Order: sequence, then C-alpha cells, then structure tokens
Amino acid sequence: METPTVLIISDDPDFSRRIAARWQMERNVPTFTLLSGELWPRFAADVFDVAIVGQLRRDLLSVVLEPLHSTSQPIFCLCHDAATAQLVRDRWPRVMLLRPSEHWLETLVLAAAEAVHRSRAETRARAAEFACSALERQAMLGRYMLEMRHNLNNALTSVLGNSDLLLLEPGSFSAQTRAQIETIRNMTLRIHEIMQRFSSLEKEMNVVAQQAGQDSGKSYAAVAGD
Repeated sequence: METPTVLIISDDPDFSRRIAARWQMERNVPTFTLLSGELWPRFAADVFDVAIVGQLRRDLLSVVLEPLHSTSQPIFCLCHDAATAQLVRDRWPRVMLLRPSEHWLETLVLAAAEAVHRSRAETRARAAEFACSALERQAMLGRYMLEMRHNLNNALTSVLGNSDLLLLEPGSFSAQTRAQIETIRNMTLRIHEIMQRFSSLEKEMNVVAQQAGQDSGKSYAAVAGD
C-alpha cells in the first residue's frame, strides 16, 4: 500500500516544520504536503489521508476549511483564540479542534497518526468489501452453472446425437453442409469437455474444503488439549 499523505495548511512555516519533525520520531512516517493558505486554492491536493490546519488569516478559513469539510477524511485544526474555535465548531462540525497548550504538538501528532491508521483501515475495509461482493457475484454465477450443468449436458447430448445421425447419411447432404454439421459436432464435444472440467473442479474444491475442515478440527483439538 502507498505511503499515507498528511496535508498541512498554515501561514506559519514553523508550524508545518514542527509537525513534520515531530512525526519523524514515530515508527510510521507519512508523506507531507505543505501549503500556505494562499497557495491552497491554486494547488489543492485532491488525495490525502489527514488534513491539519494551522494559523491562517481569518478570511482564508472558509476558503480552506469548506472544501476540506466536504471530504470524508479526518481534519484537525489548531485554533489560537476562542472566537475562531467557536466559528470552526459552528460552521464545520466535523473538524477536530485543538487549542495551544504545553503538549499540543504531542497530542496533535498522536491523534493525527491514529487518524491516518484508521483512515487506511477504512480504505482496506472498503476494498475488502468490494472484493467480497465481486467474489459473491462470481460464486453465484458458478453455482448457477453447476445447477444448470445437468440440463446443459442433456442438450449437448441431443445435439451430438443428432449430428452423428446426420453424418451417418453420406449422400443426403452436400460437402459444405456435412462440413458445417461436423463443425457443430466438434464444438459440441468441446463444450462437453468444458462441462466435464467444471465437474472435476467441483470435486477438487470439495476435497480441498474437506481437508481444510479436518485440519482446522485437528488444530482446535490440539489447542484444547494443551
């Protein structure tokens, strides 16, 4: 999986540098995208895992927070005064607020790191859910094919039998017609072979499933015995 991206927007360069430097002490270090409030509208990053907003001019708050708030990603904002904090809380309730304190940097990095971890976990969960849905559709199609196998084999037997009967009458058809009948017969045999392969695969999968169940039972018994 790609390295997560942390977007930091602030008019104070030292704010961004301090966060990036502190994060280097963590085991997992993300990629940082550092922008000022004025650069954000022109170079807005469209892919990030967590956004951190620092000190901005009052007129840039809406410019920065409005598009961020419309995403589903976690957003942290460090507010230096109560009025700004109240404004952010009222207009953008999804933003997680922090106030300057002795340990604000430590708190911010730890909380943002956890948010990155959660965001990545949610992304993996969505991908797994999508993959599971695709597998369920494929399994449904496979079950339908297995259920219809008997009817299809009957139809193939009928086509093959009639083709053989027609080919037993050498003078009844032209060479071109006989060639077409032989093509039908050969393609019918090919489809029949494919259906036989489906049957073989079903048996193989059942054997594997039974073996896995037996191994799981033995492992459980061994653990219970310990």
